[in-house]
Amino acid sequence: MKMIQHEVTFHRVSQDETGQRIDNFLMTKLKGVPKSLVYRIVRKGEVRVNKKRIKPDYKLQPDDTIRIPPVKLSERPELPSAKLEQVQALADAIIYEDDHLMVVNKPSGIAVHGGSGLKFGLIEALRALRPNDKNLELVHRLDRDTSGLLMVAKKRSVLKALHEQLREKSVNKQYLALVRGQWQKSCRQVEAPLQKNTLQSGERMVRVDAEGKPSLTRFRIQQRYQQATLVEASPVTGRTHQIRVHALHAGHPIAGDPKYGDREFDEQMQQLGLRRLFLHAWQLTFTHPKTERQCHFEAPLEPALSDLLTRLTAI
Repeated sequence: MKMIQHEVTFHRVSQDETGQRIDNFLMTKLKGVPKSLVYRIVRKGEVRVNKKRIKPDYKLQPDDTIRIPPVKLSERPELPSAKLEQVQALADAIIYEDDHLMVVNKPSGIAVHGGSGLKFGLIEALRALRPNDKNLELVHRLDRDTSGLLMVAKKRSVLKALHEQLREKSVNKQYLALVRGQWQKSCRQVEAPLQKNTLQSGERMVRVDAEGKPSLTRFRIQQRYQQATLVEASPVTGRTHQIRVHALHAGHPIAGDPKYGDREFDEQMQQLGLRRLFLHAWQLTFTHPKTERQCHFEAPLEPALSDLLTRLTAI
């Protein structure tokens, strides 16, 4: 990727940017710059606010003047063509849109953003489809293999408000997962700290660890089958791979999970037609930041998954 020299710039904080942490602001402003470099230039005092040194958690105030030093900045990758078939398909995945936000039913197999060898992800495709919306940002994420409902903000103020709802745990997200074996009725929640690790290959793995971050997922049985259970999972916290690792911790790995699954169970499900991770974000409830109305969306299982459940019922 071509590198360009970014000169010293001064940025006046707008009302829309007020309250944002300086580290998060810089990572948005300096697209392509590694997170470690952002923290380094803040720690060394090269980033100044109103001519003073600040810490990474400093919250921007109205009319603050930020000095941004010269850094080697990756050019923002070109967006994919809006005419590409994969991009056009995502236009049909938008199930709600207004001037402030959109809700997308993300297909399994597409990452939420590009990188790691991927030419583009969901957010780059949406930016190509909506070139006039200059501030499209993911509100939260889904794993590449997970399908379902995802919020995308069109304005910085909307992103900030929805992030606040996520912090206050007032956003309700419900997932459907097919797991191995008979989920025990008494297990209504899994509360186990999660630690994220990056392997030498660069692959991210998560495990239950006493030193990890507090994590809580609630589970409810939807349907029992001879060798599997369909459960509804409601993550209270939002850790990486949380539902997948908590299901495994409970003794019931999710079907089709290449990282945390059970090979024998997965092979049985493959013989019945499963070709992906059986984890789908099917319900989403939140308060619209502008209208203050409660929004509720549902995305049913794709035919391939519902057909699998029909086959399991027949066994």
